[in-house]
Amino acid sequence: MQLEIDNSSLVVYEALASEVRIRIIQLLSNNKMNIKELAEELQISSPIVTKHVQKLEDAGIIRTEKIPGKSGLQKISILKVDHIEINFPKKIFHSFASYKTSVPIGHYTDFDLKPTCGLASEKDFIGPVDEPKYFMDPKRVEAQILWFTKGFIQYQIANFLQQDEKLQQFEISMELSSEFPFANDVWPSDITFTLNGHELGCWTSPGDYADTRGKLNPDWWPSNLNQYGLLKTIRITNHGTYMDGDLMSALSVDDLDTGCDRWTFRIEVKEDAAHVGGATIFGRKFGNHAQDINFKMYYL
Repeated sequence: MQLEIDNSSLVVYEALASEVRIRIIQLLSNNKMNIKELAEELQISSPIVTKHVQKLEDAGIIRTEKIPGKSGLQKISILKVDHIEINFPKKIFHSFASYKTSVPIGHYTDFDLKPTCGLASEKDFIGPVDEPKYFMDPKRVEAQILWFTKGFIQYQIANFLQQDEKLQQFEISMELSSEFPFANDVWPSDITFTLNGHELGCWTSPGDYADTRGKLNPDWWPSNLNQYGLLKTIRITNHGTYMDGDLMSALSVDDLDTGCDRWTFRIEVKEDAAHVGGATIFGRKFGNHAQDINFKMYYL
């Protein structure tokens, strides 16, 4: 589950602001339980537990199912979420001028990848899934989601920096997840990022999410497939490369050749990675974030 700092996420924050509800989440992380079992474990009445369970259900943290019991149907509570990420508003670097380029995810310039794999536009799948040759289909430029198990996909953008402009920070942001047939919320994948041949570092994606439906997904997209990713931002600064504030590598902007004509960015799942769990890239009409792959260069 991915949250923003806005009113739409208040229901989740409120659901988590309770010692009892936190304890319910902990209990359900081990096993499915009914109201009576939760009440006995928590040592509070069943009506009070029912109210807490309803609050968690309204927030999309748990779900309930009715199953046959000894005295008819009984309501079982099941934990629905095992990961929550909160996106804070991005800082704006007012003191720097900038160039910004947004690249649709289907506008890749090279690839070499292995199934499971596929692409889809806002309207339908682009060719059959699990056949890499369809990544050369002319309709690939319409892709709003793409996925692969291992290999790479590569993008290029023009370098608009002038000779008298000094690069201060290079920022790349995109919505990503792992790739698992259908989906798996716990499926780590080591995804490596490269810029102009320089390895920026590796990020381990926690999973391929389908616990809730992606906010932007078209109605035809099946609910049991990749629904959304995590919005990740890579920043190459004058003292290292970071992802969302965590150091990825010692590579700095001074290590980049800013006199190049173009920037080549590669997203890769290496064959010898510790976790070969694939990659899914979401465009502006899929997932939870209305953006493509954004590149931004801050300069003086």
